[in-house]
Amino acid sequence: MSAIATEPRVVTAPAPTRQPRKRWTRFILPTYTAAFMLYLSFPIFIIILFSFNQTRTGFGTAPRVKTRWIGFTFDWYQRVFDIPDLTAALQHSLLIALSSALAAAALGTFIGLALGRYRYRGRSATDFVIFLSISSPEIVLGAALASFFVSLSVPRGLFTLFLSHTMFSIAFVAVIVRARAQGLDRALEDAAMDLGAGPVTTFVKVTLPLVFPGILAGFLLAFALSMDDFVISQFVQGPATMFPTWVFGATRVGIPPHVFVFATFIFAGGVVLTLVNLAALRRRT
Repeated sequence: MSAIATEPRVVTAPAPTRQPRKRWTRFILPTYTAAFMLYLSFPIFIIILFSFNQTRTGFGTAPRVKTRWIGFTFDWYQRVFDIPDLTAALQHSLLIALSSALAAAALGTFIGLALGRYRYRGRSATDFVIFLSISSPEIVLGAALASFFVSLSVPRGLFTLFLSHTMFSIAFVAVIVRARAQGLDRALEDAAMDLGAGPVTTFVKVTLPLVFPGILAGFLLAFALSMDDFVISQFVQGPATMFPTWVFGATRVGIPPHVFVFATFIFAGGVVLTLVNLAALRRRT
């Protein structure tokens, strides 16, 4: 037998991997993001902070706000309803915001679906009117609406506020719903009709659930715009004072801490809704 000679295997050690060099530029984006978030949140933190400020000077049950910290207290949360005019103004704002947002969501949804899914005569004119409603200055809209109601001898109050807030919110809802409708797959609706569903059933069970995120976003935006509106409300409110206009009038003598308490409640409500929405999305995913 002949022995087969084998050459010894040479095992080479792997070359040492070079660690990537950490550059200082990696801190730019996180720092910019943190600074941007702080810049946006700073006024909200000030509002929450001053809702606990122990202010003792001013007029009666509505003390004047001081620009310096005096002490920590929960008194204003216990006496949040001590100013009847402020409470009534907040109730008016919540009522008008909720009702006008619902009306704007209903009307804006159909306009957005029509613009996003169909081609018809007058579509370009509708686009132009929506753009005009969004881009027009609020002071122009408020003056025009006030003149319109006065010319028709319509008494200004909650009804005129509802009509005005619904009018300027429809355009925002329509734009959001149109963007959502343009990305829908028409094959889903065709499949539902092929399976025997009528147009109404297809809309309720297929189309409406698909565009509902856009409707919800438009509703929340309309609600926020109505709660925050001052210029148009100032022109058409009449004797029914809204929350922003009451706060503006109170600046002449001093904003009471109750305003900061209400603002904190509104902000906390928005945070809770956001967290619930995120939890629902995570659970669905």
